[in-house]
Amino acid sequence: MISVVVPTLGRPSLATLLDALTGQLDELPGAELLLVDDRRDDTGELAVPGALAAYTKVLTGRGAGPAAARNLGWRAARGEWVVFLDDDVVPAPGWVRRLRADLAVPGGTGGVQGVVDVPLPAHRRPTDWERGTAGLAEGKWITADMAYRRTALAAVGGFDERFPRAYREDAELAHRVRRAGWHLVQGRRRVTHPVRPEGRWVSLRTQRGNADDALLRRLYGRDWRADLDLPPGRRPRHMAVTAAGTVALAAAALRAAPLRSPRARRALDVLGGLAALGWAAGTAEFTRARVAPGPRTPDEVATMLVTSALIPPLAVVHWVRGWWRARAVPSGAVVTAPVPRAGRDV
Repeated sequence: MISVVVPTLGRPSLATLLDALTGQLDELPGAELLLVDDRRDDTGELAVPGALAAYTKVLTGRGAGPAAARNLGWRAARGEWVVFLDDDVVPAPGWVRRLRADLAVPGGTGGVQGVVDVPLPAHRRPTDWERGTAGLAEGKWITADMAYRRTALAAVGGFDERFPRAYREDAELAHRVRRAGWHLVQGRRRVTHPVRPEGRWVSLRTQRGNADDALLRRLYGRDWRADLDLPPGRRPRHMAVTAAGTVALAAAALRAAPLRSPRARRALDVLGGLAALGWAAGTAEFTRARVAPGPRTPDEVATMLVTSALIPPLAVVHWVRGWWRARAVPSGAVVTAPVPRAGRDV
């Protein structure tokens, strides 16, 4: 038996996902679809196609994020395998048939990932946001489409609910599953992950994920990126650029104060100038790295100029905030909600 768990905020994309599953679940004996309604406000029932009603149960989440919502889903699931889908993916025709083939694996395999396709514009270069979303296609063990044995999830306690965003919570779970002795493999089933529309400042909002990175650093040490199969980040450069900007501003403030010593004024001038040069060089490099592969429209370039100056200090602030919160966290400890709430059949 296979259970499909979809945490959702009731976005319009959910209807597209459910339409793609309509008819396909008929090929799964004893299939069940668990929708975890994680909306914080009561905005009415989720719309479920009549053809899926016999398979579907809606669970009421706590509005605590996708990790908590998925825990609620898999704990209520009856299947030997639990397949997690995001509510903004579109399973391909034949997805269920390929899923059954993917899950015909040896007993030591605890999880099987699906292939994620991210369509990009065909007649222009992708924007910074589109390129970021396209990175999902290369991500390892992401829950856009990830199946786990229920026994593997139970063995490690499920998702760590201290990760409140759709960011790193899936990689962290995969690390613990592998550390517990299970194998994870790549399957052949496919889903499409369209790029959802976002505002021009989305790159600033995503910097909140640096707080989650700080928690991972606390849990798994300095090699956490390699251990979790994550690509290298820009945080060391962001810290250097932020430090240079801070020194330049501090030197300018001190230079404006009355100083009796000409030597001190000259030293501040040199220090502030070098720091400002370092900040400008680092910001220019970051801006170029984001502008060069993009469409280079005036609006995109302007957005990259502004956000490239703001992202380094913002990333550092969120990292420090996450580090401060995680300072007393025992290494390797997992936090989950122990008791799932009741659901309702559709």
